[in-house]
Amino acid sequence: MIRLPTLLTRAAAAAMLGSLLVLAGCHRGSTKDEVSAAQAQGQFDTVIKAYKSGQFLVDGAVLSALDTGSHFAYLKDQGKLPKTVLLERSDDSKVRKQHLQYMARMQLDYGFIVYYDDDGTLKKINPVATKARRLEDYRAPMQMNDEQKGKSAADSTYGDPMQQH
Repeated sequence: MIRLPTLLTRAAAAAMLGSLLVLAGCHRGSTKDEVSAAQAQGQFDTVIKAYKSGQFLVDGAVLSALDTGSHFAYLKDQGKLPKTVLLERSDDSKVRKQHLQYMARMQLDYGFIVYYDDDGTLKKINPVATKARRLEDYRAPMQMNDEQKGKSAADSTYGDPMQQH
């Protein structure tokens, strides 16, 4: 039987211990709250895109936050509620604070986990830190017709019999 010299055995043990410390140092206490977007693209049950004015693109349809919540309520009734949802930017809008707040509310209401794409890194939405927001219906900005532009309610003589001749 061949016996290794004591010095060589100790050097091998030190190298093994050093490599274990290096591997342990690579972990750095990182959590699963941040993941590379390229790594996890296909690992989500549902992908939703952020759209203008706090709206969402769900399966190609533009929905308000309230309608998106109703969509998830329907999926829950059907027993098809996703466990993980990815919120990513669309061609028309980036992921804004309002989108994150709405998704935080849906995360609380329906119990799924929402991640969003933050410049190539996926981050988990924390509903408490994000301050979940009540879901609202979309209201388009009012458009005035040409007759009403430039007029105010104070300028109107409607209803004042002394001004009408």
